[in-house]
Amino acid sequence: MAGIYRDEERTPLLAIVGPTATGKTEVSLRVAENLGAEIISADSMLVYRGMDIGTAKPTPEEMGRVLHHMIDVADPGEAFNVALYSRLVKEVLKGVRERGNLPLLAGGTGLYVKAVVDGYNFSEAGTDRELRARLMQECSTMGRAALHERLKKVDPCTASRLHINDVKRVIRALEVYYLTGRTLSGSASRGTNPPFNLVMYGLTMDREKLYARIEKRVDKMMAAGLVKEVRDLLARGYSPELTSMQGLGYKEIILFLKGELTLDQAVDLLKRNTRRFAKRQLTWFRKDARISWIDVGKKEVDEVAAEITSRAEGVFKAVSNDFKKD
Repeated sequence: MAGIYRDEERTPLLAIVGPTATGKTEVSLRVAENLGAEIISADSMLVYRGMDIGTAKPTPEEMGRVLHHMIDVADPGEAFNVALYSRLVKEVLKGVRERGNLPLLAGGTGLYVKAVVDGYNFSEAGTDRELRARLMQECSTMGRAALHERLKKVDPCTASRLHINDVKRVIRALEVYYLTGRTLSGSASRGTNPPFNLVMYGLTMDREKLYARIEKRVDKMMAAGLVKEVRDLLARGYSPELTSMQGLGYKEIILFLKGELTLDQAVDLLKRNTRRFAKRQLTWFRKDARISWIDVGKKEVDEVAAEITSRAEGVFKAVSNDFKKD
């Protein structure tokens, strides 16, 4: 697929999305190898360095098979959001295009996927340290639930995707509203002409099978040393209140390390939270009619990858040939 671009054509973009534990990593690797593509991660947790086990980050061997982007681009203590992600991906896409390769967007963070495929532009709201400090104080006195409820009244869309414990992002959303009069969800506008010839596939499977895979995934993380990974991050000075440390796998193990849960309780909580997260992901992606769904519970990885490869080749080669005729 290398060398299919012409300057005047829209960039081909293949996306593979879906809930956690559906096998997006391995399918994307096989497809990328088949098509000569470069993988762009659309996962809000894979951006953090040193957070490998709890995020199910691709291994060095896997990343050696295909060029990956948007992985390990920030320290756990750095502020990172969808606006920054969007800006960085634009630069990545420029490089992929210059190399004549196909970009393959792969991941399960719906907002990150949408920011790329719909060409969202994010307006920059300033910061007000005094306002932020006051909101933090109100959070301490009234509680996280009260602050989240306030956000729900002014920006229900953003509140619906932010967990009550994600205090940093809840406060930022309120800050944007109070400073600009606009909601955080409304501060991003869809580009009038997204620059992609887009093909999207979603991976799904029977709920019972998915939940069984989630159970095995968590057990594998525990066996790989998730507790040590979280303990080491805390020892390096990363606060449990950081957005990164509120991610799945980290907040639950932190509760164990604080002595608030037994290890078995923390693992059970992580499995439950991951099941709920997968359900929310599926609900999000099901709203996008552009996604062609593949039931991976009934097919082998090679079969799924071959199906996506064949369809994508047909679409993108047809587009390339049309431009050659002009």
